[in-house]
Amino acid sequence: MLTLLADFTHLYGPLNIFRYITFRAAMAAATALFFVFFFGPNIIDNLRLKQGKGQPIREDGPASHLITKKGTPTMGGLMILSGLFAATLLWANLRNYYVWIVLFVTAAFGLIGFYDDYLKVTKQSHAGFSGKARLAFEFAVAGLACYLLMLVGGEGMTNVAIPLVKGYVGSLGVFFIVFGAFVVVAAGNCVNLTDGLDGLAIVPSMIAVGTFAIFAYLVGNSIFSNYLGVNYVAGVGELAIVCAAFIGAGLGFLWFNAPPAQIFMGDTGSLALGGLIGTVAVAVKQEFVLVIVGGLFVLEGASVIIQVIYFKLTGKRIFLMAPIHHHFEQKGWKEPQIVIRFWIISFVLALVGLATLKLR
Repeated sequence: MLTLLADFTHLYGPLNIFRYITFRAAMAAATALFFVFFFGPNIIDNLRLKQGKGQPIREDGPASHLITKKGTPTMGGLMILSGLFAATLLWANLRNYYVWIVLFVTAAFGLIGFYDDYLKVTKQSHAGFSGKARLAFEFAVAGLACYLLMLVGGEGMTNVAIPLVKGYVGSLGVFFIVFGAFVVVAAGNCVNLTDGLDGLAIVPSMIAVGTFAIFAYLVGNSIFSNYLGVNYVAGVGELAIVCAAFIGAGLGFLWFNAPPAQIFMGDTGSLALGGLIGTVAVAVKQEFVLVIVGGLFVLEGASVIIQVIYFKLTGKRIFLMAPIHHHFEQKGWKEPQIVIRFWIISFVLALVGLATLKLR
């Protein structure tokens, strides 16, 4: 919204600063951070008051969780989303369609997660929204978003870019909707599965979003994209503002989510964040780089799939418990050890993902 001030540069020259993505990204991050800091305690108090017993803890999960995490309120994703939306609406160019598409997916996935959390809290059961119904809604939202991306981005949006390869390698045509929707839904659910320990999901999410903020800025700039050999997507640089707003909101949330957590993000947050990451990756045409940058999320999701398939085939388990962070808990790793080591892995994978910018 404040980008409109740049239209009055002829009256006051310094207003031109509102044109710069870098300035607005920094301000969006700061705005979201202070928003969550200021309103966070009230949100936590209200959620604790309304939820009573807090988020139900899995009885088949690590036994320690029944003691250390019992009674902690959930739906903390509302803190992140409120800061994200407030900062984005204030600092992003609201005439940019990419911004609205990403916000649409983030809000819709957040609502799906919120309903899931609501059912768990009210029923005091770990079983929430029907898995099949939830996936159906997610694919409907993601499919619509990818269709809108096609309308905004034109034919180039349907093309496929491969890491380490210069230029596009082909067009998916109308099948881009299916491909893009799969990427978004997979990202949402993999982040959701990662959210099981205090601080485990939020920091890798911030690292991934920060990486794609850089991609968005470079891909949306014709000079930088030509120099680096990546495919130029006009207007997508504005997504750096959305990403920066998320990082600020995420930092604010981490203040309250640091162990021992005062609040959990719940599916309200994890589904929304995954949806945001997936949609930005699709918009900047770096879907396959997402597999690298979000490698931790891929590992978490794959561990669950492998565990289920192997158990159905053999009646035995590969991991002591899935997702894989619980496997390490069962092996005797302390929660802070797992969380910090997974943060390190995420940071290294982000560096590898960024390296693909020049290795073309």
